[in-house]
Amino acid sequence: MILDIVTYPDPRLKEVCEPVGEVTDEIRQFAADMLETMYEAPGVGLAAPQVGRNIRMLVMDPTAQKDERNPRVLINPVLTLSGEEVVSEQEGCLSVPMNYRADVKRMSKVHLSARDLDGNAIEEDLEEFPAIVMQHEYDHLDGVLFIDRISRLRRSLYDSKVKKWLKKKTAE
Repeated sequence: MILDIVTYPDPRLKEVCEPVGEVTDEIRQFAADMLETMYEAPGVGLAAPQVGRNIRMLVMDPTAQKDERNPRVLINPVLTLSGEEVVSEQEGCLSVPMNYRADVKRMSKVHLSARDLDGNAIEEDLEEFPAIVMQHEYDHLDGVLFIDRISRLRRSLYDSKVKKWLKKKTAE
């Protein structure tokens, strides 16, 4: 089932998410719905708060831009950042309207600890684009959007555009 994507400035996107306790059939179905929504959007990652659930779960597939699929479901992820600071060029987000994109500073490597849908532990190191996708989606679990990581001036200009867009949208 395709889920509705929550968009900025919805306050739910600013909330810190709660850990997932037990992996139930409902959580498994929710993960399947999240993946379907992510691919349909189309995107390469989606965090639970982006579809209205305040839980520490995300899905991602950094290969989704190509002709292959490698879906991942990560429950209660924890990241350890490493490597060097890099610029994620023209980062975007399914929850940020008007297809806004900006350069964002991220780390080149991350160590991921999480659980899968069967409760198995995942420990792995990610680099380059998968590391950037992971950092972006992980931020959502802490109530952070990529636009929170851009300069004040760029953010102010974007917020002004969003206000005008929302006013126009409401008037229609």
